Amino acid sequence: MKRVSIIGTVGVPANYGGFESLVENIIGYNSPADIHYTVYCSAKSYPHRQSVYKNADLKYVPLDANGSQSILYDIVSLIKATKKSDVILILGVSGCCFLPIYRLFSKKRLVINIDGLEHRREKWGKYAKAFLKFSEKMAVKYADAVIADNKGIQDYVREEYGKEAELIAYGGDHVLCDIADVEEQILEKYGLKNISYSFSLCRIEPENNVHVILEAFKASGKELFFVGNWNRSPYGKSLLEKYARYGNIHLLSPIYDVKTLNVLRSHCSFYIHGHSAGGTNPSLVEAMFFGKPILAFDVIYNRETTEQKADYFSSAEMLGTLLQKPYPAFKTNADSMVEIAYRRYRWEVIAHQYEALYSHPGV
Repeated sequence: MKRVSIIGTVGVPANYGGFESLVENIIGYNSPADIHYTVYCSAKSYPHRQSVYKNADLKYVPLDANGSQSILYDIVSLIKATKKSDVILILGVSGCCFLPIYRLFSKKRLVINIDGLEHRREKWGKYAKAFLKFSEKMAVKYADAVIADNKGIQDYVREEYGKEAELIAYGGDHVLCDIADVEEQILEKYGLKNISYSFSLCRIEPENNVHVILEAFKASGKELFFVGNWNRSPYGKSLLEKYARYGNIHLLSPIYDVKTLNVLRSHCSFYIHGHSAGGTNPSLVEAMFFGKPILAFDVIYNRETTEQKADYFSSAEMLGTLLQKPYPAFKTNADSMVEIAYRRYRWEVIAHQYEALYSHPGV
């Protein structure tokens, strides 16, 4: 029995987040009998604390997984995981600043998913970016195996550090569930019957080019339903104030119910993806399973995820031009998205790729 501890996430059951969904789907039915998982969770996020979930043990750390306590949360989780683990899977790099010290007293096998080049994100200031870059460097240096979720990240690790990262993306087939019992009700609730609309879903941050998408739809007059945390930041609030007045633009608060999201995704004409940072974005992978044309912001990560077979924009004008094209022109796009999704982004495949790293000779 191989004992694998997972640290660096809020925990499971997953409420949100790419890493949380990753953990949710590599434990449980996708996990073989010879691997036993322990997942470290934030006690602050789980007032009702289960001790076991999907056959994985849950351990709680009395700190927030995000914000000012996140670094300490990751370090404490790592220390606690050491004694009873053969392998430690670290998701994200914020606590990896501790690894030079950790390696003085532990030789446990560390498998680290470095996420999406956090130090390049616009939301961080100069000092935070410098810290995240240092933590990333320590993660790559001290990891026994580095995971990149996108070829763009894999190429970066090779060029920046001279080290080969394992390419493992995210799965998305967890979103495929039966919606028949709620479909009519949700279509009625959001006024979606007999209309053509585009759909988008993301955190409302500048790097997700929300302003670009909204400006394109303001100009086009076409219907857009956009789900996000509009009241979380000055950026989101300013967009809400500016664009909520337009009758064709529907700015929805966060929706966590998978069936509701699936109805919105399965009935849209286009999925609009504005992310410009990070690697493989889970929301893009999920959307690909619905076989809708994807219009994605033109960066290498999105092109790699969609194998260059989506349609791409880098300005409101370019997106507006795409929206004016005859819909049959996007059939190849839509067919390609669902084919790629089933070939590359099923959790069964992803889980086996992770397991192969635990089973490295000598572990």
